[in-house]
Amino acid sequence: MSFLPVSEAVQRLEIDGLVESKPRVGTRVRIPSREDIRERYALREALESQAARLCVENADDSGRQELLKMAFHLDQLYGSSAGADEEFLYSVHSYHMRFHLRVAEIGGNSLLRGAIERENVLVFNWLFDTAAQQRNLPSRFHSELAMALTGPTADGADQAMRLHIRHGMDRVLETMHRSSDAENGWRLPRKNGSRVLADK
Repeated sequence: MSFLPVSEAVQRLEIDGLVESKPRVGTRVRIPSREDIRERYALREALESQAARLCVENADDSGRQELLKMAFHLDQLYGSSAGADEEFLYSVHSYHMRFHLRVAEIGGNSLLRGAIERENVLVFNWLFDTAAQQRNLPSRFHSELAMALTGPTADGADQAMRLHIRHGMDRVLETMHRSSDAENGWRLPRKNGSRVLADK
């Protein structure tokens, strides 16, 4: 493959926040900081709370029933994930993502749906290993959200979605904080051929 498409692909990954580059050093998979994670949670909350409002306003009966069924199934999947292998956990998180995207689709705004997908994919790639350890969700965690999304008021759905997004954020931040000292450095070459870790 020629240099140009590879360079364009790396630039796109950098724009999407999945890799980062340093001049004369190289490119690596991006390790998010605590501030990165806080900001992404805030952005996701803003996007998905608006999707929740639109869902209440625009959903028909079939859309409401679909969300209730998906939420019930998702709660069952999380309830059976204890001791599961990584492949099963990946499928659960993928289904979780589809549930949230479906909320935006039923709300009827394709641009909002696309923005939510980009944010969820980025956070999913950043935090899958950490999130996979967070399985102790309330038994009706998604079903209760779906009840609000299919309920009578946009304000109720908005508040329920905000609480849903924020759930477990502190634990994720603490887990990332414990690992950041060991993983968040660049390897830089030295003149004598040895390599050292340097902070970003």
